[in-house]
Amino acid sequence: MAGPRRDTRGIVEARELLARVRFRRREPDPRLRPYLEHYWLIDWDLTEPYASHVVPHPCVNIVFQQYGDEPAWAEVAGIGLKLFTQKLTGRGRVCGVQFRPGGFRPLAPDRPVSDWTGRRVPLAEVLPGTGQDTVDAVVAPEQEDARVAALDSFLLDLSPEADPQAREAMELVDRIRFDRSIRRVAELAAAEGVSARSLQRLFAAYVGVGPKWVILRYRIHEALERAENAENAGHAEHTEGEAAGLDWAALAAELGYSDQAHLVRDFTATVGVPPTAYARTAAP
Repeated sequence: MAGPRRDTRGIVEARELLARVRFRRREPDPRLRPYLEHYWLIDWDLTEPYASHVVPHPCVNIVFQQYGDEPAWAEVAGIGLKLFTQKLTGRGRVCGVQFRPGGFRPLAPDRPVSDWTGRRVPLAEVLPGTGQDTVDAVVAPEQEDARVAALDSFLLDLSPEADPQAREAMELVDRIRFDRSIRRVAELAAAEGVSARSLQRLFAAYVGVGPKWVILRYRIHEALERAENAENAGHAEHTEGEAAGLDWAALAAELGYSDQAHLVRDFTATVGVPPTAYARTAAP
């Protein structure tokens, strides 16, 4: 593992968010890396409210959070199926654990990960025995290193055990994420020498959503990242396919869409605005 990723995939209007909050990613203890993507830490002190928006990854998160002077609390956030919006006001702090897709099940092996999909559940209901002292140990320290150490201690105490099926699920999701030739579930099943139904059962149990959903979500993340970084935004007299310096028809083909209209439809349904309109407002 080379370190936490540096992209802003999934964050809507990332420049706006990063201008208002202090956001960073940290590596977990090496013993936890088989299960975790990274830790993510956010602190803010705002003079006016701000609403952040995220297109969720196909990952379970554990989120420790404190808003103002309210008591700190923690929850398990299953995979979000819709755009996630969080209103931030005043001062606050969040310490999150982003698991690898498939990496959460070894910590909670008694239930399929699909049980948490679309839900946000108090941490103690999912991992009994997690008390307020654990939550405070993560959120309270002013020093970032102390928060990371508390997260490491909490997760290592859970003693996750290696699970071959979890590892298989993580490897399959990585293949979807990085292999652009995988555009359909049937292609992935054929490449792995298994049935599509077997993949669906594995993903429901260990990832929380089906492989088709993962393929589509990573398409949208890539389109969102391209739009976020588009050059020449706001120039007049662009065509629909060339607006904001991107050839959206070519991107649609690259991502495996049958045509540009399908990309526009999926992007709009997920993010809330068409991709060309988003690029005009998001790019510098």
